[in-house]
Amino acid sequence: MASFVNNLLILFIVFQNICLGFRSPLSVFKRYRDTTRSLSSECLGSDRPVISLGLSDFVLDIRMPGVTPKQSDTYLCMSVPLPVDDEAYVVDFKPHASMDIVHHMLLFGCNEPSSTENYWDCDEGTCKDKSNILYAWARNAPPTRLPKGVGFRVGGETGVRFFVLQVHYGDISAFRDKHKDCSGVTLHLTHQKQPLIAGMYLMMSANTVIPPGKKVVDADIACHYKRFPMHLFAYRVHTHRLGKVVSGYRVRNGQWTLIGRQSPQLPQAFYPVEHPIDVSYDDILAARCVFSGEGRTTETHIGGTANDEMCNFYIMYYMEAKHAVSYMTCTQNANPEMFRNIPQEANIPIPVKSDMLKMTHGHHEETKDTDKSSSLQQAKNEEEEILDQCDFYSLLSKLLGEGEDHVHVHKHNPTEKAESDLVAEIANVVQKKDLAREITNHDERDNAILVRDRIHKFHRLESTLRPSENRHFSLQHPKHGEGSWEKEHTGDFHIEEAVEWPGLDLKLGQVSGLALDPENNLVIFHRGDHVWDENSFDSKFVYQQRGLGPIEQNTILVLNPSNAKLLLSMGKSLFYLPHGLSIDKNGNYWVTDVALHQVFKLGADDKKPLLILGVALQPGSGKNHFCQPTDVAVDPITGSIYVSDGYCNSRIVQFSPNGLYVMQWGEETSSGRARPGQFHIPHSLALIPDFSQLCVADRENGRIQCFRLETGEFIREIKHKSFGRELFAVSYVPGGLLFAVNGMPYPGEAEPVQGFVMNFSTGEIIDTFIPLRKRFEMPHDVVASEDKTVFVGDVHARAVWKFASTEESETIVEARLKNNSESTDPVKKQEKHLVQRASTGVSFVLITTLLIIPVVVLLTILVFIRWRKTPVYGGKGGGGLNLGNFFASHKGYSRKGFDRLSTEGSDQEKDDGTDSEEECSAPPPPPALHHPQMSR
Repeated sequence: MASFVNNLLILFIVFQNICLGFRSPLSVFKRYRDTTRSLSSECLGSDRPVISLGLSDFVLDIRMPGVTPKQSDTYLCMSVPLPVDDEAYVVDFKPHASMDIVHHMLLFGCNEPSSTENYWDCDEGTCKDKSNILYAWARNAPPTRLPKGVGFRVGGETGVRFFVLQVHYGDISAFRDKHKDCSGVTLHLTHQKQPLIAGMYLMMSANTVIPPGKKVVDADIACHYKRFPMHLFAYRVHTHRLGKVVSGYRVRNGQWTLIGRQSPQLPQAFYPVEHPIDVSYDDILAARCVFSGEGRTTETHIGGTANDEMCNFYIMYYMEAKHAVSYMTCTQNANPEMFRNIPQEANIPIPVKSDMLKMTHGHHEETKDTDKSSSLQQAKNEEEEILDQCDFYSLLSKLLGEGEDHVHVHKHNPTEKAESDLVAEIANVVQKKDLAREITNHDERDNAILVRDRIHKFHRLESTLRPSENRHFSLQHPKHGEGSWEKEHTGDFHIEEAVEWPGLDLKLGQVSGLALDPENNLVIFHRGDHVWDENSFDSKFVYQQRGLGPIEQNTILVLNPSNAKLLLSMGKSLFYLPHGLSIDKNGNYWVTDVALHQVFKLGADDKKPLLILGVALQPGSGKNHFCQPTDVAVDPITGSIYVSDGYCNSRIVQFSPNGLYVMQWGEETSSGRARPGQFHIPHSLALIPDFSQLCVADRENGRIQCFRLETGEFIREIKHKSFGRELFAVSYVPGGLLFAVNGMPYPGEAEPVQGFVMNFSTGEIIDTFIPLRKRFEMPHDVVASEDKTVFVGDVHARAVWKFASTEESETIVEARLKNNSESTDPVKKQEKHLVQRASTGVSFVLITTLLIIPVVVLLTILVFIRWRKTPVYGGKGGGGLNLGNFFASHKGYSRKGFDRLSTEGSDQEKDDGTDSEEECSAPPPPPALHHPQMSR
C-alpha cells in the first residue's frame, strides 16, 4: 500500500515537471504552495456563498473570516448553518489550506455551536451539544471524495444543523506579514437520498507518555465493536513529529486484517482501504502508533500543542441507512495482551525520504525565528534517524521470529555495541510493556484545555477524557460528630489487596455496581456485552441502541466473598445499561438503568420487578421521570427510598416505601466554585443510619456532600486535594468509617486513582489503597463490610478487587510468598523444610522442659527434706530453698523473665516488646507489599 501511494506521488511530480518545463520537485511544490496561499488569502467576507449545482446539488464554502492569530498553538473556531432544513448528504470535501499556516483542521457537525460570534477561541468548546467529526485535514493532504452512493447525512432529523470549523494555527511566524487567513473547506452536498450513510470512527490514545530519549514507545488502542456491520473505505493517520508509523487492524477470531498503515510524516490525507473490509458485531478494532522520544529532553504527552503528541487513527466507513451511526470513538485499550500478536509490520516505520519530508513540511521550518540552527540540524539528520529506526526494527523482527525471506532496506549496519545496547530495549518491546497506560506523575502543563477541545469534548460519559478546568482543592473542616472511630482508629490502620482472591479473574462486562447482601455475600451488577460510549445517547439523552435489545446475560451475580464462587445469577433480558446497585435489610435488590431511565426493586427469587420507578426510555425531570439515574439507597429504619438523578438531572429524589414521590433537593453547579447542595453528576449514595445522614459522591465536583435524611438539609462537605477532580463512589461502614474511590487524573495532574479510608466524624483520610494485581482504570463503585473487607468494581478494567485489613492480608501475602519460594527454588525449599523441622524440634524441647521442670523441682524438694532429716548432713536447718533468691543471686536476672515461665505457652498473654512465635517462624513480607505507595 505504501509503495502504491509513493508511486502515485512520484507520477504526480513527474507530470507536473512535464507541464511546467521539467522544473525541480521543490519548485513544483513551491508553486502549489503559493497557489494555496493565495487562495486562502482571498477572504470571502461575512456572507458564506452557497453555489447551486442543479436541482439537487449545491456547494457550501466554509472559511475562516480573515483571522490573524496572536500566539502559537491557537485554536480558532467558526460556524456555518446548514442552508437547508431538509435532509442532505455531504459527498465531497475540498480543503483550502497550507501547512505553512495551518497545523490541522477539523470539521464538526452539531445542532448548536458553542458561540454565535463570527469566530471564537476554541477553548470555549466547539459545540454545546454532541458533536460529530465529519472531516480532518493536515500536512497538505489532497481532497477527499466519498465512494458513489455514500454520503454523510446532515439536516432533517439528524441533529446536524451547523458545521463548525476548527483550525489549529501552530506557529504564528507565518503571520509576520500580518495577513488575514481564510483557510477552510468546501463541501459538495446533494439532496439525492444516498443508500449508504458515511460515518467516522476515531481511535485515539489519551494517556500516552513518551519518555525523553526513549527509542521506541508504542501507543495501543483496542475496542470491541458492538453494532450493526460497517464497511471501511478510507483511513487517515495523525501524530506530530515523534510519530514513526500508525497502523490499524480488524481482529476477528484472532486473525489480524490490515485496515491501513502509513507514516504520519507524509501528507495526512484519507487514503483508500486497499481491500474491502467489513466489521461485524464482536470484532475488535485495534491500532498502534509507534513513537520515538529521541532528541527530546523532557517527557512528551498527548496534547494540543505542536510540542505535544497525538495518536489518532481515523476510519471512514459506511453502513446501511436504517442502521447508520454517524460517529464512533475508541479511546481505551480493552485487551493489552492481544498486542503480543500484532503483525510485525506495525512495528516497522515507513521510510520517508528527506526531500519528501521537506516537500511535506514546506518552508515552515526555514522561517522559524526560534532555535533556527536546531531545526536545520534536525532536517539534516531526518533521514539518518529513519534509517536508525529501520535497523532497530530489523533487529526487532529477527527477535520476534520474522522469516529470513523478509527484505529490509538498510544503508548501514549497527555496530556490535549498538546492537547489544538495543537488546535490552527490545526485550521490553517483545514483552509488550504497555507504555501507554503507565501512571506517572506529570508536571503541571498550561495547555491541558487544548486537549479537551482536540478530543471534541466527550461529554459527561464514563471515559478517561474530561474537560480541563483549573479548580482549587481544600478540605473544608467538618463539624465533629460522635463517631466511635475518631479516637480509636489512627496511625496503624491499613488495608491491602487480598492477592489470593480469585474473583479478579471473573469474565465480566463493564462493572457498574457492587453491594453486600444481609449474609455479606458480594453482589455484582454488570453490563454484559453492552457498553456505554458516546454514541449511546442523542443530545436529548434518549437511548439510541434499543435495536440491540436488552442484555441477554445475567447482569446480577451473587458471589461467596471468600472464594468468589457463584451462588446465584439473575437479571437476564431486563436491563440495557446497568448502573447503581444497593440492597436493603430484607435482601431486596435496588438497581438503576441509565438507558431505561428507571429504578427497579427486585427480590432475590423473583424474575419480575417488585417495584418500578420512572418511565421506560423516557428521560425527564418531573416527579415520575428520571434522566440517567445513578444510584439508590433505602433507609433501613423508615424504608424511604432515595435516588440520585443523575447524569442529566442534578438532584436527590425521595420516595415513600411504596414508591410515592415525597420531595427532592439539589441543583446544577453554577460557574465558579460549587456551592453546597449543587451537583455535577451525583454519582453514588451512602446512607449513614448512625447519624441520619445521606452522603453523595458529587462526581465531577470531586467531593462528598452529606445531608439530613428527613429534610435534605446540607450538613457538611468532605473534600481533599488527593481526591483529584472526580470522586466516583462512596460507602459507609457502621461505626464510623467512610470508603471512597476517585477518577483518573487529568493531563498534567498528579493525583493518582486510588481508594480512600476516612474517619466519617472528622473527614480525615486514614488510609489509601491501590491494587497489587493489575491497576485501577476507572473504579466505579466501592462497598465495605464491618470487618473492613472492601470490594472495588472497575467499569473499564471490567474487574472486581478484594481488599482486607492488614491483619488478614499479611497472612495471605505471607502464605503466597511461602508458596512461591517453595515452588521456585528447590534448594530454598529444602532449607525451609530444615528450618521447619528445627522449629518443630525447638517446640518439642520447650514443651518437654516445661513438663520436666515441676518434676525436677518436686524431686529437689523431697531430696532437700530428706537431707534435713538425715543426721549425716549435720548443721542447722532453717528456711528451706528459695528458688527466687537462688536465681536472683545470678547476674542479669529479671524477675519478669522468670515469672513469664508460667505463661510462655499462652496465645492470650504476651509481654510488650517481645516477638511472637509466628513472627519468628518466617521472615516478614517485603515492605513493597505492605504499603500501596511503595508498590506502585
